Amino acid sequence: MIGKFMIAVGLALAGPAVFVRAAEAGQAVPAAKPAPSPVATSTSDKAPMLGATIVARYPHDPRAFTEGLLWHDGALYESTGQEGASDVRRVDLASGKILARATIPPAQFGEGLALWAGQLISLTWHDGIAHHWDVRTLKPGSRARYTGEGWGLTADATRLIQSDGSPTLIFRDPKTLAERSRVPVTIDGRPLRDINELEYVRGAVLANVWRTGFLVRIDPATGRVTAVIDLRPLVAEIGPTGTDSVLNGIAWDAKGDRLFVTGKYWPTLFEIRIDEPR
Repeated sequence: MIGKFMIAVGLALAGPAVFVRAAEAGQAVPAAKPAPSPVATSTSDKAPMLGATIVARYPHDPRAFTEGLLWHDGALYESTGQEGASDVRRVDLASGKILARATIPPAQFGEGLALWAGQLISLTWHDGIAHHWDVRTLKPGSRARYTGEGWGLTADATRLIQSDGSPTLIFRDPKTLAERSRVPVTIDGRPLRDINELEYVRGAVLANVWRTGFLVRIDPATGRVTAVIDLRPLVAEIGPTGTDSVLNGIAWDAKGDRLFVTGKYWPTLFEIRIDEPR
């Protein structure tokens, strides 16, 4: 764990180029199998590095091991991890107060969260169980099974989009969780591992890359990373609070045109604006 943490610290200090090289080499985002040979890309295929402006800061539960985050009907919904402490909650943005909470069975490790047809769907890390919760009451509903690890989860208009730590986006049926298709995720032509929390924003997938201070924007049709968003200033503001206290959690308020991000055990939730090139 210490070695992996030091790699992440090195990435935060070294800059965007090192982030890309480490991702290509599988260092910051290791996988069980070595990365395939690099794929040649043209300069126009390179993912640009974008900054972000902090618009506002809000309180966030520093005990929340944030795994999933979304915005719906005027409130944040959050899923948290750790065996014996995982839950799904509705949270007031202004105060950070937990308005309602549903617990995940104590033997399970809660992961990503998505909204579909009035139901919240939350993943579990190793159990292969997806829980359904009524979005109004947070009462538990049906369960569905899936294979592999559960990491991040979001949804577009027709399907769920899942990450599992590999350089892959998995598209699932929102009712049955059956896999429909998958696409490899690449940055500058090379696989990008450890894609974690996901959020569908304006036709693209925003994703945390575990143990880094960066988001990536992914084209879900091709899997290509079209931009890297540098959030290291937010990480620096929070400061080192532990090896698990990493950037994780993205929520999009489509009506209000607001983007929120936070991290595991972070005391602050940030509203940000991505600095798009003009």
